[in-house]
Amino acid sequence: MQFKLFTVPTTDDGSYLEELNKFLRSNKVLEVEQQLINLKNGSQWHFCVKYLANTPIDGRDGARPVSTKIDYKEILDEKTFAVFSLLRESRKEVAGEDGLPVYAVFTNEELAGIAALSEITTESIKKVNGIGDKKAERFGKRLVEYYNQAQLEG
Repeated sequence: MQFKLFTVPTTDDGSYLEELNKFLRSNKVLEVEQQLINLKNGSQWHFCVKYLANTPIDGRDGARPVSTKIDYKEILDEKTFAVFSLLRESRKEVAGEDGLPVYAVFTNEELAGIAALSEITTESIKKVNGIGDKKAERFGKRLVEYYNQAQLEG
């Protein structure tokens, strides 16, 4: 992860904003923090951009990074894929409750990691790369509950 700082005067004619927008369009941005700073000679917006360096893009100006689709049915064994499928349905329920896209709850890669665990609990999912305490606390408990319920029904 990399950081880049931008300063945009409130009196900008658009050139500073264009530089910022061009950077945002051409990089995989993880987070943008902004703050308005009042100085003696005027106000400025300060932006801190967290991004992934060297992320491939598909060649178009402002294009999004190229992603390669993974067919988890091909790379997971049958039993693990069945667990993965139940976890995807559980993730959909959690995302629906919070009004979020499913990938904001857990990515497919994270779900595949969870599916490979010998026991699926709120604690055990923290072992999966990309899932920390906050994510496990916010989404993990409900995911495990939906998953356990789906197993009982299935």
